[in-house]
Amino acid sequence: MLALATVGYLVSAWAWALLAPLAPALREILGLTALEQALVVSVPVVVGAAGRIPVGALTDRLGAKTMFLLVAAATIAALLVLAAVGYRSVPGLMMGAALLGVAGTMFAVGVPFVSAWFAGGRRGLALGVLGTGLIGGAIGGLSTGRLVRAFGIAAPFWIVAFALGLFVVLVVVVAHNPPRLPSHDAPPSAGFAAVARLPIMWHATIWNAVTFALFVTFSSYLPVYLTNAYGLSLVQAGYAMAGFVILAVPMRAVGGWLSDRFTPRRPLIAALALLTALTATQAFTPPLRVVLALLPALAVALGITSGALLAQVATVTPPTMLGRVSGVVAGVAGLAGFLSPLLMAASLSRYGNYGPAVGVLAAGAAAALLSASTATRPSVARGARSPMSGAA
Repeated sequence: MLALATVGYLVSAWAWALLAPLAPALREILGLTALEQALVVSVPVVVGAAGRIPVGALTDRLGAKTMFLLVAAATIAALLVLAAVGYRSVPGLMMGAALLGVAGTMFAVGVPFVSAWFAGGRRGLALGVLGTGLIGGAIGGLSTGRLVRAFGIAAPFWIVAFALGLFVVLVVVVAHNPPRLPSHDAPPSAGFAAVARLPIMWHATIWNAVTFALFVTFSSYLPVYLTNAYGLSLVQAGYAMAGFVILAVPMRAVGGWLSDRFTPRRPLIAALALLTALTATQAFTPPLRVVLALLPALAVALGITSGALLAQVATVTPPTMLGRVSGVVAGVAGLAGFLSPLLMAASLSRYGNYGPAVGVLAAGAAAALLSASTATRPSVARGARSPMSGAA
């Protein structure tokens, strides 16, 4: 079941990020304006981020197997639209981009699914392994250009749609909903009002928003940052981005394993402390040799933070509410990831450098560290299991 969920997240992440590497080619084919090109990249991100909230709620209600099928089917439909008309007209492209955002909601199905199957001491590692599915975005970035040159502009859409079709077959044949775990914290029908009374939701939203904003800044936006701030070539900056993602994503599993071994609190706080220090250092735009040593450490800290915070959320959230909580936490993080490049661009435009924007991100990491230091204290975390608890 873990392998199935991870494969589903990997392929959906591949689909979700597919339009970004295609944007330059689509601009040439359709004559897109700069605004239209930006929308092609950002619309799937916004739709996917916002969509995680209702999809998480539906997972609690309908079960993960049903939602795996629905999300995969909607994503396949989006890919077929893009393959048929996405490169022929701007309205077709925009419609396909909006539909493709559904792919980004697969994570909100996978978290409660995996968490319920691994309710014991291996939950953190299992959720960390699920998180490594994000590498699907990097696969798309590395393969899309080659596929287009070899088979044409529609080829990536057809290939990913086929891969998702195989995932649908696997879900139908082998997937099973996990057994419902007894919970006296809240009835399964409890709505978002009850979920909003869970302090862990608010704290984890802060942690994940900061973490994902930093991840997007130093992965997707890294080539722009390094070329503008340090004069690197696009090829060199592209290698730096690939190395960052390849290092950060597997560290999610390490963060989950550390959470199982030491409780989620310790790796979460330690990794957030390291993130704060590293981001604050980068805010001063240090020499390139320092940056090249700082980036791998930043990737490790981000990966461990992601794995540990998932384990912390799963540990203290009532099982019947985990879909909704993880949906909100992941949804807000997606929006933060969308806004972080805009913050970087605004800083460069107004001040001529990225220092102020990175300083804001460092302040966010410090706030997340303070939140984690208080919210994960053992006595407080136990109280967080009650949806009526007002304690952090």
